[in-house]
Amino acid sequence: MSTNSTVPRGCGSNVDSLYYNLCNLNAVWGIVVEAFSAAGIVVSIVLFISLLASIPFIQDKNRRSSIVLQGFFLVATLGLFGLTFAFIVGKDFATCASRRFLFGVFFAGCFACLLMQGVRLNFLVRRNSGPPSWVLCLGMLGLWLVEAIINTEWLIITIVRSPLAALNGTEIGLATATPCNIANEDFVMALIYVMTLMLASFVASLVIMCGKHNQWKLEGASILIATLLSVFIWIAWIVMYVFGNERTGGPTWDDPTLAIALVANAWVFLIVHTVPEICCYSDEEEEEQGFGQELYPSRAVGYETILKEQSSQNLFLENKAFSMDEPSHAPKPVSPYSGYTGQLRASVYQPTELALIAKSSANRPQEVPYDSAIPRATVPSAGSSAQSTPSTRADINGTTTAHTHTNGTSVCHSRSTNSN
Repeated sequence: MSTNSTVPRGCGSNVDSLYYNLCNLNAVWGIVVEAFSAAGIVVSIVLFISLLASIPFIQDKNRRSSIVLQGFFLVATLGLFGLTFAFIVGKDFATCASRRFLFGVFFAGCFACLLMQGVRLNFLVRRNSGPPSWVLCLGMLGLWLVEAIINTEWLIITIVRSPLAALNGTEIGLATATPCNIANEDFVMALIYVMTLMLASFVASLVIMCGKHNQWKLEGASILIATLLSVFIWIAWIVMYVFGNERTGGPTWDDPTLAIALVANAWVFLIVHTVPEICCYSDEEEEEQGFGQELYPSRAVGYETILKEQSSQNLFLENKAFSMDEPSHAPKPVSPYSGYTGQLRASVYQPTELALIAKSSANRPQEVPYDSAIPRATVPSAGSSAQSTPSTRADINGTTTAHTHTNGTSVCHSRSTNSN
C-alpha cells in the first residue's frame, strides 16, 4: 500500500523514481516540456536533412560558405532539445554532470555560429564578398572550444574540491551528489562567457543593418531577432533562477525554470533563424532551375524553322531551270519542333536575319546568258504559219544551225563549216 501511494498518477509501478516527471500527471510541466522537446528534435533532424539535400543546388559561393556553420548550429540546437530531458528527470551523477557541462557548451556552440554568421554578413553587406568557409569554421571552433575548456576545468575542480557533499540540503554521503551540489549563483556565473558571445552576436547583427548591399540584410535581421529574443529569455530565467525561486517555490522550481528556458530558446533558434536560412537556399535553387528552363525557348524554335524554310528556298532556286520539265510537288509540312534538340540558346549557333539574307544571296545561282543556252524548237504563231522563215544561229563550237518553219512544222538542218 505504501508503495502504491508513492507512485504518482500516470506512472506505472515498474517505473523508476528517477523518471517520474516524464509521466507524472500531477506535475504537468514535465509532460509539456517533454512533448515540445521531442517535437523540436524531429524538426531539427528534418531541417538538417533538408540542408544536406540543398547543398548540390547552391551555386553562390557566398551562400555555400555558411552551410557548415548552419549545420553545426542545427547540431547544437538539437543538443539543447536533448539536454532538456536531463532537467526533467531526477538528479543523479550523470544528469547533474550533463546539466553543468553541456548547458554552456551547447549554448556556446549556437552563439558562436551566430557570431561568425554576423561576421560573414558584415563583409557581404559592405564588399559583397565574404571570407572563405574554412576561416569561418576555424573561428567558430575556436570560440566554442573556449567554453568547452572552461566547463571542463570548472567541473573537475568542483568535484575534486568537495567529493562528499549534500544534495540540495539533504544528507547524502555519496560522491554521486557532488555535481548537483552547486549554488544557483555559481551556475549562472559559469555562463558569463556564453553571455559574452550572445551580446557579441547581437552587436554584430545590428551592424549588418548599416551596410549598402541590401540583399544580405534579411539574413542579418534573422540573427538580430534571434539574439534579441535570446537576451530576453536569458534575463527572464536568470532572474527567476537566482531570485524568484527562493521566494516562490524554492528549489523545486529550479529544474522547470532551466528546462523551459532551454526549450524556448531552442525553438527561437529554429523558427527565427534556421527556417529562414533554409528557405533562402530553396529560393535560390528554384530561381536557377527556372532560369535554365525558360531561357528563350520560343526564339530557339523559331530560328530552327527559319533555317528549314531558307534551305527549301535555296533548293527551289537551284532547280528552277528544270521546274517546267518536272511536276511540282506540294511542300511537305514540317513541324516547328522537329529540329528542337533541347539545348539552350547559348550553346546553339543561331544566325540573325541579316546573316540568313546574306547566305541566300551568296547561294543564288548566276543567270546563264541566252547566247550560250541550248536552243529549243519553238512553235510559230498562226499568222506566220504560211510563211517559211529560215533562221540561222551560230553555236558555240562553230556549228551553224538552220531552222526552217514550213506549214506549222519545224525542220532543223545543221551543217558544219570549217574555219578555213
